[in-house]
Amino acid sequence: MRTQSSDTSPEAERVQIELIRNAPSTKLFGLVRSLSQSMIQASRDTIRQLHPEASKEELDILFVELYYGQELANHVRTAIERRKIHE
Repeated sequence: MRTQSSDTSPEAERVQIELIRNAPSTKLFGLVRSLSQSMIQASRDTIRQLHPEASKEELDILFVELYYGQELANHVRTAIERRKIHE
């Protein structure tokens, strides 16, 4: 049997797959949520490194633009500007 990962033995992969199949859905959801949070944080860290001069608001808009598109980023930018006017 060929494994999905070149650095994993077939037996280890079989055990991993069996553990995943038998895990309760709450455990799997927790793992997915944790992975998602880690990836979002890594992405935000990278954006911050690429734009060290940017404010938190600018970094947030860059994140939205990158992952959700320019149109939504423009809406977020407008909402932030309106909120500043009303403060």
